[in-house]
Amino acid sequence: MQTSIMDRVQMIFQDVFDEPKLRIDRSSSAATVPEWDSLAHINLVTSIEQEFRIKFALGELEQLKNVGDLLDLMERKIASRR
Repeated sequence: MQTSIMDRVQMIFQDVFDEPKLRIDRSSSAATVPEWDSLAHINLVTSIEQEFRIKFALGELEQLKNVGDLLDLMERKIASRR
């Protein structure tokens, strides 16, 4: 069974925040996840880039409002590699 992008991102969030019970959804954002500060944001971006072998431009990240926007951007980047 292939793990979905959301499942993999969920595991990254749990690892970065050191919170195995943390649950995110498409509407999750820095405003709704405790401890999501600028350092955590950098760690999330770096971990996602490494896990999925993609790179984000600063301008792309500035436009993201929530996890759903992040997932959509990731899917576009992954699809463009094919």
